[in-house]
Amino acid sequence: MTAHPTSEVKAPGTRALVLHPDIRGADRARDPDAALAEALALARALPGLDLRGGEVVRLPRAHPGTLFGSGKIEELHDRIAAEDIGLVLIDGPVTPVQQRNLERALETKLLDRTGLILEIFADRARTREGVLQVELAALSYQRTRLVRAWTHLERQRGGLGFVGGPGETQIEADRRAIDEQILRLRKQLSKVARTRELHRAARRRVPFPVVALVGYTNAGKSTLFNRLTGAEVMARDMLFATLDPTMRAVDLPGAGRVILSDTVGFISDLPPQLVAAFRATLEEVLEADVIIHVRDIAHPETEAQARDVGAVMADLGVDETRPVFELWNKTDLLPDAERAAIEARAARDAHVVAGSALTGAGLAPLFAALGRQLDGARSPAELRLGHHEGRARAWLHEHDVVEAEDTDADGIMLRVSWTARQKAGFERIRGADD
Repeated sequence: MTAHPTSEVKAPGTRALVLHPDIRGADRARDPDAALAEALALARALPGLDLRGGEVVRLPRAHPGTLFGSGKIEELHDRIAAEDIGLVLIDGPVTPVQQRNLERALETKLLDRTGLILEIFADRARTREGVLQVELAALSYQRTRLVRAWTHLERQRGGLGFVGGPGETQIEADRRAIDEQILRLRKQLSKVARTRELHRAARRRVPFPVVALVGYTNAGKSTLFNRLTGAEVMARDMLFATLDPTMRAVDLPGAGRVILSDTVGFISDLPPQLVAAFRATLEEVLEADVIIHVRDIAHPETEAQARDVGAVMADLGVDETRPVFELWNKTDLLPDAERAAIEARAARDAHVVAGSALTGAGLAPLFAALGRQLDGARSPAELRLGHHEGRARAWLHEHDVVEAEDTDADGIMLRVSWTARQKAGFERIRGADD
């Protein structure tokens, strides 16, 4: 069978089959059919695959050498040959030995869940840091197993070459070469991290609160971000449509001006390499004053998805005292009776709003709740400005912190209500004038 580089796989042609192993006695966090549906959605997120279907493979136990039993392997071999399947996607971990044996037995390429997610991340990465983080994660993953040619990592986007490429014959990795590549990437990432810290420091000087959108992948974060900012962030019915965080200043009705951050979607069983590699990318959440957790409330696994998001935020070290609001999104997809019940449940919690990022329903109450939260962080103060401090006075009015103002011969007396961030920003502006 002729292999195709990943850049060519984006053209329709590579036939793929998705398998979700359901091992008896294993700790099931999710329903196997729902897990298969998510795996199929993951596969659709990788351009160029001609998805031929998927199935749940129920196993009494996992075979150490081949994962599946001999009877199932024979059945899969016949189907793969009949349908000319070029790639089998296993929704779960596959050991290097299992991968080698299965590829030989099935006579086709195989990718496990980690490899697939790495492929998708590579295709989505756009910023320099995102590209480097994907490459580092991919090398860490490849180092643990038989490695196909890894020189494709010199490319900055377009896939990692797991799906196809010059390594169709499985070659042993030159570990020293990979280690040198990892060292080079870490040095580059160190430089990028310093630049990011400068950017974060600059944002801290901006006297606006940061609001981070988080949620399970495909929950509707980018749709909400686009509605609020008018930006053209990729927003599709596709897993991992957003990879790199995007930040915009936006005026929210009732909440004032905020910095809005859209982040990569979370997912169950995120590969450990990616949790570590994308920690810096997700640090935008740690910087946030308020977090909006966007949930696809119409999804049958919405509760499990919410638990996964909570677990990832806990792993990141998000302080439990950080204010978190939930937008129960996609209510427009629910039947009327179910939507009414969801809205009634949401109404009982001051930190929950039911609505739709697509239609705009429910967003006004969300903004009002955000405004109350941000106002709650304000404190009153009295200021006296000289008549010559027109720039400082204009700054205060521009940021809507002035509650009262009185002018006399000595200057201007103002009563303000502001956040600690706004106070710090004002002091910098005033200091610059001095």
